[in-house]
Amino acid sequence: MSRLDTSGPLIGEPRPGRLRRYLQVRAGGLPGAFWVLWGGSLVNRLGSMVNPFLSLYLTGVRGVSLGDTGLVLTVVGVGSVISQPLGGFLADRFGRRAALTGGMLANGATLLTLGHARSLTVLVLACFVLGITIDLFRPAAQALVADAVPAADRTRAYGLLLWAVNLGFSVAMVLGGYLASHAYQLLFWLDAGACAVFGVLVWLAVPETRPGGRQRTAGSYRAVLRDRTMLAFAGIIVVYAVVFQQAFATLPLAMRSTAMSSSAYGLVMGVNGAVVIAMQPLIGHRLAAFDKSRLLATGFTLAACGNAVTAAASTTVVYGLAVAVSTLGEILVFAVTAAVVADLAPAALRGRYNGLIGMAWGTGFLIAPLAGTRLLALGSTTLWLTCAALCLVAALAQLALAPALRRQAARSASEGTSQS
Repeated sequence: MSRLDTSGPLIGEPRPGRLRRYLQVRAGGLPGAFWVLWGGSLVNRLGSMVNPFLSLYLTGVRGVSLGDTGLVLTVVGVGSVISQPLGGFLADRFGRRAALTGGMLANGATLLTLGHARSLTVLVLACFVLGITIDLFRPAAQALVADAVPAADRTRAYGLLLWAVNLGFSVAMVLGGYLASHAYQLLFWLDAGACAVFGVLVWLAVPETRPGGRQRTAGSYRAVLRDRTMLAFAGIIVVYAVVFQQAFATLPLAMRSTAMSSSAYGLVMGVNGAVVIAMQPLIGHRLAAFDKSRLLATGFTLAACGNAVTAAASTTVVYGLAVAVSTLGEILVFAVTAAVVADLAPAALRGRYNGLIGMAWGTGFLIAPLAGTRLLALGSTTLWLTCAALCLVAALAQLALAPALRRQAARSASEGTSQS
């Protein structure tokens, strides 16, 4: 019998309603630990208000110059590159619960420190620690899903997490924009409170899922770095991350150069959240039936198309269309990337493997503003067509890497079966 019984109800049994069937196909069969993580992620993102408005806070409330603000934000980026490799080590060494809860509480404490900092020195130090703690939880969360969710359901599970994150972030942007105009300090308290709720919720309601229980796992980052297939995949993600981050690093500057307002940029970026919230439930449960590398290549190609449309954009509607196309690619890339890492990683090194892919994202985000602003100086068309070309290169590289990914995923699956 197949994993999902698609036959109709027995004679005399009530036929399940459409809403129930809809929810069962998209969200059914996932363990309770996953839903605690899902709910905690939603709460955490509902409170994620400081980072999007940090530059405005530094310049408007603390009186930091524009040049120094750029330095402070770069320091946050440097910290974020460290964040996930450290989080991956903690997740494998001390367990998923301890790493996730500890990371969330550390992030909350840092946010409160930053909200009360006055001198530039303290602001810089607090922002560096903020960069380190902001994603410290993520490798543990990704590894927890890989531990608790069967392989056939992981792509769907990671897609549902993406949906929760975008739903929470969309609400946070609206509420944060209002509070930024009236009560900046409340941003820090709400964000810190959401971190604490997430961390405590996982500590109280999620059992430890790390293979081996309380025993410390063997292995180190040297073992991860010897995995050439994983390193190649991480390199592809760096390329995509550089392009993805342009939506935040250079898109507002490009729109302003065509005399478009910041509200127009906000409207365009609102399309991103709307597309994820609308489309992920429609396609997320179908992705497991397709080859992951082909899905990733399709996602990169959609991103290329979106950037090509951006190169020709001059109105809010066309910019919105470009973001919508790119977001369809984002849905595929974010859900499938985490599932690929789960396939590749030995169970004892899932935290470190997720830490490495997190570092790839952070590296791309750090490169993005440096490369993007220089390309934008050559012209908006040059920037967006270069981004489109990079996405096509990533798609071709992913297809070339596909056979190695399939072989290693099959080997990891067989090793996991023999150990169980």
